[in-house]
Amino acid sequence: MSTRLTFLGHATFEIETAGKRLLLDPFLDDNPQAKIRAADVQPDVVLLTHGHFDHVGDCVAIAKRTGALVVANADICTWLERHGVENTHAMNIGGAHRFDFGTVKMTLAHHSSMLPDGAYGGNPSGFLLTLEDGVVYFAGDTGLFSDMTLIGEAGIDVAVLPIGDNFTMGPDDALQAVKLLQPGRVVPNHYNTWPPIEVDVQAWTEQVRAETAAEPIVTLPGESVTL
Repeated sequence: MSTRLTFLGHATFEIETAGKRLLLDPFLDDNPQAKIRAADVQPDVVLLTHGHFDHVGDCVAIAKRTGALVVANADICTWLERHGVENTHAMNIGGAHRFDFGTVKMTLAHHSSMLPDGAYGGNPSGFLLTLEDGVVYFAGDTGLFSDMTLIGEAGIDVAVLPIGDNFTMGPDDALQAVKLLQPGRVVPNHYNTWPPIEVDVQAWTEQVRAETAAEPIVTLPGESVTL
């Protein structure tokens, strides 16, 4: 079965690969874009880019219910353990680890990372996933940074980039990120959830097509991209 990325709303994705289900940044119950709830997912692994509520919102409940392994920075893992999550794998930026579904490398992200209760959330990150069907880059919540050129040297098949502005890159900087990363395809996220991050996604896709070799793919909640 080919690797499949399913957009669940805002910045939450489900990745099906190598017989495993991965859940990235689970924010479902309070997510105005989500069509499913936290009780509907059954991940084997949860990946967390940083500590903000719209990325970790349902992680504790999901991890306790399913026993899923949670992969996050060391500070978030410590916080999760204090909240009763027993199965964690701590990483930090620049580090990589080979799991049974593929290799996860934690990449730089320029953002912040306070947890919902005000606890320190460590350094925000992205994830570079080397899977059996290709390479996927989740930038996480970030501003534009020049080291995206180095990340792109991995040969990215699909890049998932925030475009909503205000809290992350906006459309112009996300377009520049595509030029630095040079992925085969690019999926926008973290936009149009709330008024401060409303953007014209169709205008952005037209710019990507006109100015880069990447194919932009706009997904609605529940829609998938296959590697």
